[in-house]
Amino acid sequence: MGSTRYRCEACIETPPAFDATLALADYRAPLDLLARGLKFRARLALGEEFARRLALAAQDNLDRHTRPDIVVPVPLSRERLIERGYNQAWEIARPLARRLGTPADATLVRRTLHTAPQSKLDREARRRNVGRAFALARPVAGQHVGVVDDVMTSGATLDALAHTLKAAGARRVTNFVALRTPKD
Repeated sequence: MGSTRYRCEACIETPPAFDATLALADYRAPLDLLARGLKFRARLALGEEFARRLALAAQDNLDRHTRPDIVVPVPLSRERLIERGYNQAWEIARPLARRLGTPADATLVRRTLHTAPQSKLDREARRRNVGRAFALARPVAGQHVGVVDDVMTSGATLDALAHTLKAAGARRVTNFVALRTPKD
């Protein structure tokens, strides 16, 4: 998302449930090494740096009326959280929320299904994989929810989570992602 309000061809053809996505850069070398370092090598300081840069981008692209009321990370399944020991999205979400002056909540959304890793699936399989993977701990009626993830590939996970949030009454869903795969 930028000041020009860019929409990729896929989003024009099939509008997602989320309202906007703010991404720092494309997922490609050398930045992909940073995302993998956070996700798989516990380089947690990278979460703080991604958050700092996302907060700066939010200041440039969001006015005070479109800032989220709450910031949540894309949750990991219980199994994946135990395996990894931390949620890389939370490592970005917590400092991002602090910089935006917004509450962060790692317990609002939970992943109810242990799904296959999205990186191993094609676009359609990704959508089926996460279609019913999320549940909310409480209502979000009327709230603008900021959803944080490290990497946005097809958008299937973020779309499924936005569907869950909108079904629970969220007024708006804005994604904050460190990197995203290039689109059209």
